[in-house]
Amino acid sequence: MDQLEAYKDHVIEQAITLLQAGHDIQCMFTTPKLLEGLAFELERRGTSLEELGIRGIFSGGTEFTPQWTRFASEELLGDIYMTPTYGNTLMGLACSRPVTPVDDYKIVYYAPQPRAVIEVVSFDDPGEVVPYGETGRVRLTTLTKEFFVPGFLERDEGEREEPYDDYPWDGISGVRPFREFAAATTVGVY
Repeated sequence: MDQLEAYKDHVIEQAITLLQAGHDIQCMFTTPKLLEGLAFELERRGTSLEELGIRGIFSGGTEFTPQWTRFASEELLGDIYMTPTYGNTLMGLACSRPVTPVDDYKIVYYAPQPRAVIEVVSFDDPGEVVPYGETGRVRLTTLTKEFFVPGFLERDEGEREEPYDDYPWDGISGVRPFREFAAATTVGVY
């Protein structure tokens, strides 16, 4: 854990160096743990992400919960726009429908179709998609001109969500480490 904290501190120090170097950086991608650490360190130094020019943040990771989103929106970001993202190198990034206080900061991700399709499948039968609102494991299919991976079982689980106006295909909420791997999974700094 000491090495993880040292790495986190190193990454935060690098980010501060870049943000204070006079570049016109307005958008960043980070995990919730790194964003929180960066915001607190900037506050300790008498500044903020907003004062350093950040206008938008993409943030992802399985610890990106509605509670954390509320905290970040109300305590860390001021007028900075933040959108949750879910993804990896196999699929790219799945964006969330807008996250607002009206829906209690619920995060629902939609895969970047047609490049990738996320399905929530049964723990007992990974060939069976679970009903809407039910919990299952994430199964990913990726198809690009150069690459095809059918039915890859991810290290995550969550709830199957109905299509959304801007994303007329299934989504996923409540993303977290797959229960069989959860105890051995370190999240938040990668």
